[in-house]
Amino acid sequence: MAKLVLVRHGQSQWNLENRFTGWVDVDLSPLGEEEAKKAGGKLKGITFQQAFTSDLKRAQRTLQLILKEIGQTSLPIEKDKALNERHYGDLQGLNKAETAKKFGDAQVHIWRRSYDVAPPNGESLKDTAARTLPYFNAKILPLVKAGKNILVAAHGNSLRSIVMDLEKLTKEQVLELNLGTGVPLVYEISAAGEIVKKEEL
Repeated sequence: MAKLVLVRHGQSQWNLENRFTGWVDVDLSPLGEEEAKKAGGKLKGITFQQAFTSDLKRAQRTLQLILKEIGQTSLPIEKDKALNERHYGDLQGLNKAETAKKFGDAQVHIWRRSYDVAPPNGESLKDTAARTLPYFNAKILPLVKAGKNILVAAHGNSLRSIVMDLEKLTKEQVLELNLGTGVPLVYEISAAGEIVKKEEL
């Protein structure tokens, strides 16, 4: 039985400033660094065989801090933009409260929380899943099924699409799913790819 650990990056500077971040390469805030170290503390005792992260430094930095904390800094790491956050298009960089004033609360809620409605020039959760899941199913899941413990440090929406697929959530259920920054989700997965146990640390 192998472990798959999914961790959303620690708080970023733009999370702190309540901005839409998407693919903008913003670093962790001081609190985000602490969250990443805390996540590492919770994962001590698990020996990982490989780690995956996105093309964005807030996820990469989170991974580095976790690996340092658990003493596994020589772990092979694969970085890929398939694991990047959802692209927020024209909303990237905008403060969320200002965006609600400009476009209306209802419209912004639809962009943020619907499954298949994308913001202008951006991606919906469905679009994010369309690039994240083929990568996950080709590169990550086979390693877990083969008995390897794998750590993935990525983003709220790329990880939501993975959780949706793993747990076979409906479109409605995934809209209620919120992943906290720096909170490890630990799955025990059988060789057949079935979830045997799930724990939030």
